[in-house]
Amino acid sequence: MARTNIRATRIKPQVSELLTLRVRRTERISPHFIRVTLGEGDIGRFTPMGYDQWFRLFIPAPGKPLPRLPDRLTMLSYAKYLTISKGDRPALRNYTVRAYRSAEQEIDVDFVVHEPKPGAAPGPAIAWAGACRAGDQVAILDEGVSFNPPADTEHVLLVADESALPAVAGILASLPDDTTGRALVEVPSAEDVQDLRVPSAVEVTWVVRGDPHAVPGRAVLAAAERIPPPDGPVFGWVAGEQALPTAMRRHWITSGLPKERIVFCGYWRAERG
Repeated sequence: MARTNIRATRIKPQVSELLTLRVRRTERISPHFIRVTLGEGDIGRFTPMGYDQWFRLFIPAPGKPLPRLPDRLTMLSYAKYLTISKGDRPALRNYTVRAYRSAEQEIDVDFVVHEPKPGAAPGPAIAWAGACRAGDQVAILDEGVSFNPPADTEHVLLVADESALPAVAGILASLPDDTTGRALVEVPSAEDVQDLRVPSAVEVTWVVRGDPHAVPGRAVLAAAERIPPPDGPVFGWVAGEQALPTAMRRHWITSGLPKERIVFCGYWRAERG
């Protein structure tokens, strides 16, 4: 992750331990999203927290089993992880719980398929998501929730590009029914718009980027900057390509939203060409 202040608001899980899960199924749900459903293994020890719950995902190296991994990530355990030979070392990435179904004991994880540059290979996470099969093994470390508004919040503002769409979906599905607010989400194409569970007084605006060469987040930033924060206690949450949360936070502060009522997180960084 790039710049963020989620440490200031994060609600940690009561227990964070390494959970080994298996792929149940995969689905290309739209042109730019692959959904991988995980379950079995240690799924019974997973505690859903809702909102933007995220986790560390260990993806096995191609053709390799998962090696012994740490039960938590500290400076020491991460250093040990780095001593695993490159050919055997699992890829380590951060992902959000798109949905959890208690009856089925399974988790959906959505992977964004970015438009590749000519000659560029896909990253290890999206390559795995596109190739994995039922029964394949992964491991996760739960990291909790960063969406933690003050108790007096009357209105929420959510801004995201496609990489943070799963987090926005989780937040919207977890909000009380009487919540008021707005959510603006940028997606690469109209086919990537998703049906979301949303409180009746929260307005969702989809911003379709269209141009495959445009930097994600620029279009939704422009749309969000045209909307002044409402009066009263507001809580702002923004995530995506790192330029988006940095600029959105700056705009909100200039508009009078207190810093302590903003959570921002850069999920990734686009190559500047």
